[in-house]
Amino acid sequence: MSTANTRTLERRPFGRTGLEVTPVCMGCAPLGDMEGTFAYKVPEDRALETVRMFFRGPINFIDTAAAYGDGESERRIGAVLRELGGLPEGYVLATKADRDPATGDFSGEQMKRSVERSLRLLGLDSFQVVYLHDPEHTTWEDINSRGGALETLLSYREQGVIQHLGIAGGPIDLLIRYIELDVFEAVITHNRYTLLNRIASPLLDLASMKGLAVVNAAPYGSGILAKGPDAYPRYAYQQAPEDVLEAARRADEICSRHGVPLAAAALQFSVRDPRITSTIVGMTRPERIAQTVELATYPIPEEVWPELDGVAVQRTDPEANRW
Repeated sequence: MSTANTRTLERRPFGRTGLEVTPVCMGCAPLGDMEGTFAYKVPEDRALETVRMFFRGPINFIDTAAAYGDGESERRIGAVLRELGGLPEGYVLATKADRDPATGDFSGEQMKRSVERSLRLLGLDSFQVVYLHDPEHTTWEDINSRGGALETLLSYREQGVIQHLGIAGGPIDLLIRYIELDVFEAVITHNRYTLLNRIASPLLDLASMKGLAVVNAAPYGSGILAKGPDAYPRYAYQQAPEDVLEAARRADEICSRHGVPLAAAALQFSVRDPRITSTIVGMTRPERIAQTVELATYPIPEEVWPELDGVAVQRTDPEANRW
């Protein structure tokens, strides 16, 4: 067994919620077998064994969403939770309420359907954390309408079905607008605070100042900083532009010169930031649990960070042209 399996990760307060989480969170989007997004498939048997290994390892925080594989990620996690007799004590599970994938419906009624299905698939009576997911796919007015998505989720929180409510999405200005409502307890940003792209920094500043739990997802830019720019030339789930590829090659060269794995630097860039509570890393194989902990604790000389700070080139939203 790798020594990483026996290492401990010091837990951090999840904002003001009273929950405590490890600085690394297991991301379960790829466990939904989303080949169109990630460009690879994840068989069910491997997904289940990965979740089982998670519950035997040092990470205590797991993240999924209703939209991941249209419920498939939640269903697979739920199968393991049933084997365990429920969510083990000391673990934190977060999911996300989503629009209808076929119609785009983001109404309050759709939020009810999303939450109720997630409870059923995961086999839970209530949630520790639920995020309003990807509000950029509708209008501000729609989300905030009477009886709309936000009001419905707040009602679930009042009932205790949802203990803590967060917001998760893409465009930084939009997320800032939502957290300024002062009704959310956590925020997730993805692909926008990495070695290659730092545009989420104003969001991290504001959320941290307000005492929210701040979760940074996709520190590898969906894979380019884990597998390397030549092996996986994609950023934010699409073909990476040439300037991003070149920046990734520069980061790889810096890390190689110092004897540091590129993935370790990419992960620790996020983990070491005092504004960030936890960093979501997608994992699709059992061995990735120990490997990720090893990357999170890999010794990196301090002189590497100033060099890497000069690498970031992308100063626009990496998904601006995706939809």
